Amino acid sequence: MPLHYRDDILDNLVDDIYASSDLSVSMPKYKMPEKPQEPRTAYQIVHDELMLDGNSRQNLATFCQTWVDEEIHKIMDECVDKNMIDKDEYPQTAELESRCVHMLADLWNSPDAMNTLGCSTTGSSEAAMLGGMALKWRWREKMKQQGKPADKPNLVCGPVQICWHKFARYWDIELREIPMEGSRLIMSPEEVIKRCDENTIGVVPTLGVTFTCQYEPVEAVSKALDKLQQDKGLDIPIHVDAASGGFLAPFCQPDLLWDFRLPRVKSINASGHKFGLSPLGVGWVVWRDKEDLSEDLIFHVNYLGGDMPTFALNFSRPGGQIAAQYYIFLRLGKEGYRHIQQACYDTAQYLGKEIEKLGVFDIIYNGKGGIPAMSWSLKKGLKPGFNLYDLSDRIRTRGWQIAAYSMPPNREDLVIMRILVRHGFSRDLADLLVDDLKRCLVYFDKHPVQEPGDEKESSGYNHL
Repeated sequence: MPLHYRDDILDNLVDDIYASSDLSVSMPKYKMPEKPQEPRTAYQIVHDELMLDGNSRQNLATFCQTWVDEEIHKIMDECVDKNMIDKDEYPQTAELESRCVHMLADLWNSPDAMNTLGCSTTGSSEAAMLGGMALKWRWREKMKQQGKPADKPNLVCGPVQICWHKFARYWDIELREIPMEGSRLIMSPEEVIKRCDENTIGVVPTLGVTFTCQYEPVEAVSKALDKLQQDKGLDIPIHVDAASGGFLAPFCQPDLLWDFRLPRVKSINASGHKFGLSPLGVGWVVWRDKEDLSEDLIFHVNYLGGDMPTFALNFSRPGGQIAAQYYIFLRLGKEGYRHIQQACYDTAQYLGKEIEKLGVFDIIYNGKGGIPAMSWSLKKGLKPGFNLYDLSDRIRTRGWQIAAYSMPPNREDLVIMRILVRHGFSRDLADLLVDDLKRCLVYFDKHPVQEPGDEKESSGYNHL
């Protein structure tokens, strides 16, 4: 028997993947290999590389859900081959999507929840863009009816997530973003009214601002716009970006007026894969009434021999996230959501108290009046031997990923750290995090990083 045959047989007898000939050489990184690999070999290569990613459960910078039920894994497996855009081929997935839309319309107090329109999307950013498009089309139709030009639309918002900047650029809209000023880090009714005119297609308050996690005052803005209409005849609608708050306020602050109970609110977007507790890849947009979505934006597809309206930007995508969202609605109900979200709020507020005790931070947001989160800055005038970028970098040695960033205009001078408390982040993990923050402070006390203004300024990363 040739020697190389004996070697092959020995490899198979040993049956250890890391002793196999396939893994004895490096795999090509930027060109497709010429020959196939054993499935388990290819899997192990990919699996090992993914170990270099951060642990998602310790990622306190993301809004996205990182813990799901075992049943959700099963549902996702069962739907991995279903293209949800094919309504006629997968009619029950389409039915589950429709049920979720109506459940959300009811949750957000639509006056006609069973007959309004909405759809699933790949996330809240796509959903926001659909809401923005509907605002533009509605405004343009109104301007044409009045015989006025419709070539200079604008949109008024507070400090927003980048998806709204993309929307404004892609759809040729002037974005009138209210900057932060002093202690005001979100929009106010007064600042909104200053920026409104007859070319304003809508106002977008955010229920859970990305930077501070606070809720913007939807009801107060709505009242201000009511008065503007009374004084000047400008009827300006509201779209609420409830990417996070849409799955929080209904359960933990049910008396807060932000949704379709305000007639001026015409549409709402939310992210199912954030505080909606579903796996990554699903968002939702719902309109108050059918009339609030222009017929020009709707495409009609055949569905079980009937007609089904569709208006999403994306086409092919898996149906698992929709089925998983429906499962979560059934599994938890309102009481289950309330219980889970309140636990997150309690942990965020606990963290705020514990981190304030460390003595070097000013708490900016303590988990009250917005989403389950907290944020802080360094105390003014304090020189602890590090900046927040250094702390963000150091805490990562223990696996924690905590965002550190400067605020947008006009508060670029303010650098903060922010923690999102999501389902799966327990009180025990919070205690471990606080202990690790204490270790970081001890480390910087012994090994201070040079302060800004010194000969070698610390940028937050270049000191390593």
